[in-house]
Amino acid sequence: MNNMARDIRVVVSIGMCLYLRGILAQHSQDLPIQIRSIQKQSPMIHGKKLTYGFLLQVITSRLFLLNVILNNRPEQTGVFKTNTVLAYDDNLQLVAWGYPALAQEPPKKKKLQNKPRSRPVELFKLHLANVKDDDKPVLPPGLDPRKAITDYLHEMNKLIVETLNSRWPGIRYPQQVRFVLSVPAEWHHDAKAIMRECMFNAGYLDNRQSENLEFTTEPEAAAVYCMKSLTEHHLSAGSSFMIVDCGGGTVDLTTRTLLPGMKLSEITERSGDLCGSSYVDREFIRFLGRKLGYAAMKKLKENNYGQMQYLVQQFCSRVKFSFNGNPNEFATKELDIERVCPALMEYVTGHAKEQMEEADWLIELDFLNVKEMFDPVVNKIIELITRQLASTERRCSAMFLVGGFSESQYLQQQIRRQFMNQVPIIAVPKHPIAAIERGALEYGLNMEIVQTRVLKFCYGVEVSAKWEKGDPPERRTPSGRIFKFHRLALRGVEVAVDQKFYYTAGPVVPNQTDMTFNIFITPDNNAKYCDEDGMKMLGKMKIDLPDPQRGKNRLVEFTLTFGTMEVKATAINKRTGQIYESSFILEF
Repeated sequence: MNNMARDIRVVVSIGMCLYLRGILAQHSQDLPIQIRSIQKQSPMIHGKKLTYGFLLQVITSRLFLLNVILNNRPEQTGVFKTNTVLAYDDNLQLVAWGYPALAQEPPKKKKLQNKPRSRPVELFKLHLANVKDDDKPVLPPGLDPRKAITDYLHEMNKLIVETLNSRWPGIRYPQQVRFVLSVPAEWHHDAKAIMRECMFNAGYLDNRQSENLEFTTEPEAAAVYCMKSLTEHHLSAGSSFMIVDCGGGTVDLTTRTLLPGMKLSEITERSGDLCGSSYVDREFIRFLGRKLGYAAMKKLKENNYGQMQYLVQQFCSRVKFSFNGNPNEFATKELDIERVCPALMEYVTGHAKEQMEEADWLIELDFLNVKEMFDPVVNKIIELITRQLASTERRCSAMFLVGGFSESQYLQQQIRRQFMNQVPIIAVPKHPIAAIERGALEYGLNMEIVQTRVLKFCYGVEVSAKWEKGDPPERRTPSGRIFKFHRLALRGVEVAVDQKFYYTAGPVVPNQTDMTFNIFITPDNNAKYCDEDGMKMLGKMKIDLPDPQRGKNRLVEFTLTFGTMEVKATAINKRTGQIYESSFILEF
């Protein structure tokens, strides 16, 4: 369905990351945002003219916009990003979301310290990522991560609806709104399918398969945003550049080439790892564990999670954000445990308690302490960049650091020091924390901007072949056949949008009345069988085979078409012309 038929009037970019960023907002006189209304000409989305005379493009222009939009707490602006955090009561009823659900200074009166409080639930998007269970946050008993995500999106949706109704009451919601959801590059298709389900349940879509929801990956959105910076650095078509998206949880990398007409192609497989800024916070918690006892920190996390996160935020605002790696500019910092995390005092025992009482519960953080918290994370990012550069023979003309962690002076310094002789331009664009949402918005306005992508998996179908000598005897069926994986599109191949891959099949037995195509993906281009490690079923398609009297002479053409962010499977009965179609979220 094209955009004229759908009558899209507004594009909304939503970033679902460790810190929620970038949704539409209100009037530019009320909030620090930029609103562009195109009225002089018929506006275009994806090359199609809209039937309505205006298009709203709403983008953030300040780093901490959402603290104002989501929480109406101006005093927090410039201090912390809006966290993807919820707070539930004992009955799993939502009581707060965003920053108010997490950042609470402990009360000074002891009787209030013992008062029951709601438990913050954060980082729940990690339950959709392919990470170890130890890296996933503990959820309260009975709380499903899908419910947490839906609850958060539902609260955000209220603000979107309220804003549109008050500012542009003529908009039919959600029918005339395109949502562009940027997700981590490492998310698999099932995670994106869950997000689509949550968006539907939260009221963004009028049906589960609505075409008003588009996905893009975070590094791809950042690459679109950084295209404008290429001309500032005098780079032209044919130049290749790398995006290093340094977020709160993950760091994602992608290398792109600028094509004529301000289009993009992807030239390497994306890479990434869990080494975002929150892992510096984890090193801080480990430091406290060595000093105060790991058992004490475990009890703090289990019983006083809000206080622990307030302690972490104090570390961020007073130490992490300003650390630049220069010992001459660093002054030893003190954290007053009695003030910022009094519950911790109850759990510290033995010699550690004696030492802390002598120190009046003040913890000193000197230069080496802080550097040792940064270095394991920074070194992992440097290793990722090294591997990404080695994955292509093309010269990388520029490297752009985006995401909240990219503003770390120490991280910038170490990257420039390591790669200044390989990459001529290493830069941080304006407002790097908003790069993903701005880029996703630009992508939503013109989805033809991305011309090619590199497949992250090998795609194929399960086929029934005649068993041959040399095939594993244990795989031979009673009818003398063997099921194998037939490759259609290889991992690492650069494919154009709407590029097709074909396979022709026929019935195995003459009287066969239907045929099923089982579609699989695997990271191994040399995979032979569909039950190997790493193999995953993407979906299946069943088609009818009428006229069994024609025997095996009933061919079916099966096609995989790689679209924007989904792969379409098509099967055509060559004799009858009947067409079967099904779509699956593409693994990019």
